Formats: sequence, C-alpha cells, structure tokens
Amino acid sequence: MRIFPHLIAVLTITSATPAQAQDLDERQAFIEANILSIFYHELGHAVIDLMEVPIFGQEEDAADVMSVLMIDWLFDEDTAQAIAYDSAFGFINDPDQTEEVPYWDLHGPDEQRYYNHVCLFYGANPDARDDLAVDLGLPEGRAETCVEEYEQAAYSWGIIFDEMDDQRAGVPMIFRAGSGDGATLLNEVLAAEVASMNGDIRLPQEVVVTVSSCGEPNAFYDPQEISVTFCTEFIPHLEDLHAAWSQN
Repeated sequence: MRIFPHLIAVLTITSATPAQAQDLDERQAFIEANILSIFYHELGHAVIDLMEVPIFGQEEDAADVMSVLMIDWLFDEDTAQAIAYDSAFGFINDPDQTEEVPYWDLHGPDEQRYYNHVCLFYGANPDARDDLAVDLGLPEGRAETCVEEYEQAAYSWGIIFDEMDDQRAGVPMIFRAGSGDGATLLNEVLAAEVASMNGDIRLPQEVVVTVSSCGEPNAFYDPQEISVTFCTEFIPHLEDLHAAWSQN
C-alpha cells in the first residue's frame, strides 16, 4: 500500500503555530491529492493509447474512471478516502459559479465529473464510505447505482491491468524533473509515484513523465511524444482552488 506523502508539509510546518500548521497541512493534502488524481487521469490516456483500449463514449470520462480506480486500488482505506475527498473538489474549478459552463468541451461539466468521481469511489466500498458519500452530497438516487457502476468499471479496466501486470513484458515509465516555481512539489510527488507505478505495471512503450512550465495550469498526454506533461502552473491554481473552497 502507498503512503500519502505530505512531502513538503513536513518541512514547512515545523516553525508554524498549531493553527497555521493545520492550514498548511490541509492545503498540502489537497494539492497532493489532486496531483495524484490528475496524474492517474493523464496516465489513463496513455494506457488507452498504448494498450489500444476500445472506448465507447468520451475518452475523458474513461480516464476519469481509471483515476478513481487507481485511488481505490493503490491505497489503504483511510488514505484512499482522504485522496478521493480532496480530489473531488478539484473538479469544481469555479466554486462561485461565475463562469459559463463550456458544454462544448471534451470534458464533461465540472459538477457531473464531481458526482461521477464520488459515486464510483463510494461504489467500491459502500459500507466503509457511506459517511464520505453523505459529506460530499451524493444523492440517494445516484448512490443506488454506484456499486454496479464500480463493478462494471473494475471489470472493464481490470482486464487491461491484468495485461500490464506482466512484469516480463513492456517497459517502465521515466520521469524528468522540472524547475522553477511550483516544480519542487510536483517533482517530489510525481517522481515517487512514477517509481511506485513502475513496480506495479509495464506499458508497451516508454512513457516520459515531465514537469514543465506551460504558461497555463494544465496537464496533458501527448500521443505523438508518448509523454505526460504536468505544468508547474497547476500548483498556484490548486492553491487558489483550496483557498476558494476553504472560504465556502
């Protein structure tokens, strides 16, 4: 089982007051949870591409599903719940609802992705996650279908992961660190996760995971380069998002 890192928090909270330390720790947990959730989503695009996974529907939805499964499968229960809880709010990029919903986008509306995330995670272990579902506002009508949704997703993706689990085939991912503002935390979290994932799966081709400045808060899989890029601008975006949710 993975240990949720809190890598930088350990270094930054030592000289803070108890209240400041708690605020820093909560912000750190929120940022790390969303880094992992987003990374698993982009890795989902790589898996779909390289494993030639047939997708009936939007690929973005399929990548969201794989991200939830990764959180459920890789971590102990308490850690998985903490990551799922924080990363759910990462889908709502406009907490104050002041922006027009881009229905034309490849991604579904933020609120729909939020509830899909909560439902699928809840459906994996409803007895242990009932309080989390209530806290995150999962409607009872949707909760009734979540176990079936999880079982369908776990069966479909499980076939793919059985293929990737064969350590005799495929190659590991490699990680390339970035520099500049926001890079330190991304480097530490992603380097550790890439190393851990290389102990779990192999892909048919080498995937390069890179931290870089992109000019915008973004993360993406490039099928031409066979690479996942995580933009350093995502860190201030997540900091702002956490601050907005903390005030609501």
